[in-house]
Amino acid sequence: MSRSKRWGAAVASVVLAGALAAGLFVAAASHAGDDGRKHESWSWTGTLSSGQLEINGVNGEIVAEPGTGDKVEVTADKSGRRSDPAEVKIDVVKDSDGITICAVYPGAGNACEPGDHSSHTHNNDVEVNFHVLVPGGVRFSANTVNGGVKVHGLSGPVKAHTVNGGCDIETSSSGEAATVNGGVHAVLGKVPASGKLDFSTVNGSITLLLPDDLSADVEGSTVNGGIESDFPVTMSGRWGPRSMHGTIGKGGAKLTASTVNGSIRLARASAQ
Repeated sequence: MSRSKRWGAAVASVVLAGALAAGLFVAAASHAGDDGRKHESWSWTGTLSSGQLEINGVNGEIVAEPGTGDKVEVTADKSGRRSDPAEVKIDVVKDSDGITICAVYPGAGNACEPGDHSSHTHNNDVEVNFHVLVPGGVRFSANTVNGGVKVHGLSGPVKAHTVNGGCDIETSSSGEAATVNGGVHAVLGKVPASGKLDFSTVNGSITLLLPDDLSADVEGSTVNGGIESDFPVTMSGRWGPRSMHGTIGKGGAKLTASTVNGSIRLARASAQ
């Protein structure tokens, strides 16, 4: 073996050893699907015991379920009919607050940065569908544009945002969700007194299943729809069938729900 080949092999061994020591593994594989689209699969594992796990997509859904221990497992299916799935990279960024994973489309101005959901497709038709296993207690943030967000069985705070798609979240902690074209359905197990919980859509209804001991200052509004509450509400200010401003329990947390074309329902989770 030549000196240059031996050097290349040594470098590869060091990189692989470093990845294994960090507790992560990245893999990708391509195949053709029966749907006429080109597919490429991607996977990553790592560890996170506290902080936030953030997933940022553009085209495609995000599905999250509870993981085991402090292990994070993320798989993604990238598929395109016209564009090459390999052109869309998935970046993993670690910082002091946690881990951010993004679908990064080719083109100027796109990068993976925590809290930045402004990536553009530049006419690339690749969809990236994420499936995530989230460690217990970790804050989870899911953000996409064209696709739904489905989060079930988590134990940490959840934030879900999309534009074209529904938000369906379930956690034993608190949560928030926003979309434009789609419904919002949330099951929350805990609403801290200092919490600020926002739920919104334009074209869709909002259903919130809330703990029996809920105490919150509540604001709700709709244009074409109604508002229902299983909780007694002490009203304040003006009130009508399409707007609500009042207090549940002792108040404290700030809970807002707004839509234009749809109804709003505040329900007791224990009654469902």
